[in-house]
Amino acid sequence: MTDDPSRPATAAPRTERKQLTPAAKRALAEADARRQAAEANAKPMEKEFQGPKGPEPTRYGDWENKGIASDF
Repeated sequence: MTDDPSRPATAAPRTERKQLTPAAKRALAEADARRQAAEANAKPMEKEFQGPKGPEPTRYGDWENKGIASDF
């Protein structure tokens, strides 16, 4: 290690990213186009009628009804 005053000791060497192949660039562009089309065609979710209050029980793994929790 040298004591070079022009370069601080904490500076890390800059890493360059590899260039993407044309196929990878094309795939990223196609994915972005699909994502934008899906966002444009997205419908707002309908409000649930007489559903459980609070977090979605199928996602969090149990139902609670009148103070009793049951697993699936």
